[in-house]
This record gives sequence, C-alpha cells and structure tokens, in this order.
Amino acid sequence: MKKAIAIVVFGLAASTFGLLSGAQQLPKSGTISINSGWKANGETAQVGEGRIFGWGGFYGVTLNARGSGPLHMGSAVCSYTLDLTGGAGPGRGTCAWTDADGDKIYTDYSGMLAANGVFEGLNQYSSGTGKFSGITGKAPFQCKALSAQGHFGCTQQFEYRLP
Repeated sequence: MKKAIAIVVFGLAASTFGLLSGAQQLPKSGTISINSGWKANGETAQVGEGRIFGWGGFYGVTLNARGSGPLHMGSAVCSYTLDLTGGAGPGRGTCAWTDADGDKIYTDYSGMLAANGVFEGLNQYSSGTGKFSGITGKAPFQCKALSAQGHFGCTQQFEYRLP
C-alpha cells in the first residue's frame, strides 16, 4: 500500500513539474492579449476651479484573451496619480502584473483619461521575473469606467521581446 501511495505521489509531482516547466516556455517575441477588471481605491483633492488631483491604487485580475497562457488568471496592482481639469487629463503610475505561475512583469504607464471615462495609454516594461526575465517592449491599453465606484474594464496588448 505504501508503495502504491508513493507511486501516486511521485506521479502527481512529476506531472505537476512537467506542467510547470511547460508553462515556463514562452516564445522569444509576440503579443499577449488580455482582458482585465479593476477596482480603484484612492483620494482626490480639488486644487482649483474645475481641477482635481487624484492618487491611489488599482487592484485587478487578468484573463488571457485565448482562455489560457501567460497572464491568464493572474493579478495586478498599480499605483496612480491623476491631474484632471473638467474631468479629463493625464494619469500615470507603475504596475506589477503576476501570472498564475507567480512570474511578474513590472511596468510604468501613462495615458489620458477622457471626461467620458475612457482611459487609454501605454505601459512600458521596466523588468520581469521568471519566464518574463529580461522582457522588453510595450503594452498599449484601453479602459472604460464601468461605475462611479471606481470599477474599470480594460484590454491590454503585451507586445514583448525576450533575450
């Protein structure tokens, strides 16, 4: 009985290791398209007539548009600052994107928030870990405010190159 349990445990461990090592393989270049949902937590201060500064963080989940692969079922956290006049203006910050394997991509981003709640811009890679080590490239994004409570839905196209 002990031998049978050991064989099952070894088989599970070997198959898990095989799946994980297979997950580590990523083409040297390509595009990873994801959809993401976000919740903003932050503060604002009115600093002038119709002008608002904002700061805080976004917390999100990521889903690879193919239904599997890099960044599928991952999480992300981003800092942000805003400078809005009439409800529109620039925003910027940094993000840490984590996929289901625990590997990370770090980005700096900037974009423009329109008065209608559309936020578009560009992530630039600053570094990565695991299968994303040495990553370079950019990730354009398009977001839409879904509620007045800070919910956003976004798409990102991670265009990358690995060493």
